[in-house]
Amino acid sequence: MHALLNPANDAMVAADAATLLVLRAGSGDARAFAELARQLARPALAQCIRILDDRQLAEDAVQEALTRLWREAGRFDPARGSFAGWWRRMLMNCALDGRRRLRPAAALDEAAEIADREPTPARAAERADLAARVQAAAAELPERQRAALALFHGEGLSMQEIADALETSEKAVEGLLLRGRAALKTKLMDLKDDMQ
Repeated sequence: MHALLNPANDAMVAADAATLLVLRAGSGDARAFAELARQLARPALAQCIRILDDRQLAEDAVQEALTRLWREAGRFDPARGSFAGWWRRMLMNCALDGRRRLRPAAALDEAAEIADREPTPARAAERADLAARVQAAAAELPERQRAALALFHGEGLSMQEIADALETSEKAVEGLLLRGRAALKTKLMDLKDDMQ
């Protein structure tokens, strides 16, 4: 294991800083893990918020994923794949577990209270209603469709990266995206008439 920590070998073993940090964390280096967690926390939280649509659940999912990362860092093997893919899969599993525990969607009355910077109260009410309807429609999607849509449209990940994160095939991701978009289109058809 000391050979992995030799600076001469770092460039060969680690293609990027995160991989090097997880290798060091796996050998018990708490400082390396703290730096890795600092780098991962913010983007992970944004990704989980998109998937879970609940900040508290997203924070819980990120906390659980970082805890797992600390426990399992020693199991990471760069020969089997990239750290980014391994971390994304771990994070998605925690987020999907959080999604399963998600309480029912908030009432539309609560969603209408979302603060908006629009100058007129009427426009603010319209935007709040639109956002609530889109969120409510997305909340009704099956969790894997919602995760695929969030990773593709929110994070800009490729089909392969999404497939790795969701532990499925690219073909299955295409199906999840197609079905998710079709379901949203059907659920939101009346919005098109309201906006004209």
